[in-house]
Amino acid sequence: MRVAYNPLPWMLTPDGFDPAAVPRLPELGALLRPQGLGAIQADVPPGMTPAEFGEALRDAGLAPAPGYFQAPFDDAEALAGTLEAARSAAAGQATLGLTEVFVACPLNRTRNARPGRGVEPDADRLARIGEHLGRAAQAMVAEGVRPCLHPHAGTWIETAEEADAVLAATDPAQLLLGPDNGHLTWCGADPVAFVARHAGRVGAVHVKDVHLDRLAAARERGDDYRAVAFGHVVTEPGRGDTDIDGFLAALGPDFGGWIVVEVDVFDLPTPEESVAAAGAWVRGTLGVTA
Repeated sequence: MRVAYNPLPWMLTPDGFDPAAVPRLPELGALLRPQGLGAIQADVPPGMTPAEFGEALRDAGLAPAPGYFQAPFDDAEALAGTLEAARSAAAGQATLGLTEVFVACPLNRTRNARPGRGVEPDADRLARIGEHLGRAAQAMVAEGVRPCLHPHAGTWIETAEEADAVLAATDPAQLLLGPDNGHLTWCGADPVAFVARHAGRVGAVHVKDVHLDRLAAARERGDDYRAVAFGHVVTEPGRGDTDIDGFLAALGPDFGGWIVVEVDVFDLPTPEESVAAAGAWVRGTLGVTA
């Protein structure tokens, strides 16, 4: 079993997205390794080559786990740039020794305002996204890396039905699935049933937990994406109400992909407490040793 941690909570600050807020790799490794979290989501920082980033990870005692590539797959005019960016991202992941990467549409203003509801659906747009994702997947696979479709609240692929449509329109040998049980829950899907439908196609997963009462209250208020994130709807695995055990079991006994623990915003008071809670869940539930 391959388990990793996404240091996203440091990046999502009340003032905006700030990758520089993540602790330096040596400090991050010293925090994560004792918890059994010896790998991190490997998004190559600006100003570093993949080889340099890989060396920095090794020096910190950390391993790379699948990174995250997003692009405006709905935009036909941007397709050439999207395909080149996809190829380059895959080449970087391959340099790190990875064979999968998460792929998603970016957040957009329309769905950011009312996330998780599938507002303003458009069959033509979805078909275009499926076509472009298929071409991007082909470019990435040529570099030795298989992309894993990541349905995500606030994007044009957020509902289970939208993800099903894109998967049906693409080659399963080239585009895998990289589901997130928390985002599926946020978007009204049953994560266990969704994964069970596609179990043989899952390449990697994100795992988090959700306070369902806070999610219901956020939906009732009509909270936007930022309000949901900083309303502590998402929590560390084992501290919420979702069926994580069922989600993982639905992957099947032969699943060998990455399990990436991701808590969007720390739900516990400090990063150290949050990481310790995630580590306790990883060790207790997944049997990973520190």
